[in-house]
Amino acid sequence: MNHKNALVVRGGWDGHQPVEATELFIPHLEANGFTVRIEESPAVYADSAAMAAVDLIIQCNTMATIEKDEFEGLRGAIESGTGMAGWHGGIADSYRNNSDYLHLIGGQFACHPGKHPDERTGEQPDNYVPYTVNMAPAAATHPITEGIGDFHLVTEQYWVLADSYIDVLATTTQKVRDWDPWHREVTSPAIWTRQWGKGRIFVATPGHNVDVLQDSNVKTIIERGMLWASR
Repeated sequence: MNHKNALVVRGGWDGHQPVEATELFIPHLEANGFTVRIEESPAVYADSAAMAAVDLIIQCNTMATIEKDEFEGLRGAIESGTGMAGWHGGIADSYRNNSDYLHLIGGQFACHPGKHPDERTGEQPDNYVPYTVNMAPAAATHPITEGIGDFHLVTEQYWVLADSYIDVLATTTQKVRDWDPWHREVTSPAIWTRQWGKGRIFVATPGHNVDVLQDSNVKTIIERGMLWASR
C-alpha cells in the first residue's frame, strides 16, 4: 500500500458538526494508507512546504473566510496535483468572501428551501425535506458511484449555482410548492467532480450532519470520492 498524506481542514458553523463529521471518515483514510493531519483553520494552506507534501485535502469548513495567501496556496496545491474532497457546506459554502474559491470548486450553495412556513419552529429541521438524489448516466461506470442507484433522503436539499465545467454524477430537483416564489422545477448538481490543473476535486452536497453522512449511499460515495480525488 502506497503511503499518502491527507490534510483535514475543519471548522466554521457548528451546525454541520465539523469535528464529528470528519472523525467519521478518518479511519477510512488511515485504512487506505493515509497519514492524517488535522487543522482547525485554512491558515495551513499558506504554508507552501506543508502543502507540497499533501496528497488529499478533506475540507469541512462552513461559512468561514479565507485570506488571499491561504487561497492562493490552496489553489496552487491543487493545480500541482493535490486532490480536494468535501461535502455539503464544508466545501460548497466555505469562503463567501473569495469569488476565486467559488470558481475553483465549480458550484456554490444558494439556498435549501424548507417546510411550509406554518410548520417551521426556528430550528434546523425547518429545512429538512424529502428528496431524491438522481444518478446521471455517467454515474453508472464512474468509480465513485458505480453500482449506486437513485436514493432518497430527508435533510437539507441544496440548490446549487454551478458552471458547465463540472462533471455531474448526480442531480436533485427542487419542487415547486404553493408557497415558493419560483414557477418551475430547478435541477441542481448533487455530486460532481472537477479537474483543476493536475488536481481532482470531488463534491457531494448531501452531508448536513453525521446522521446524513451515515446513510449507506452517502457514506460510500464520500469514501470513494476521497480516494478518487487523491493524488
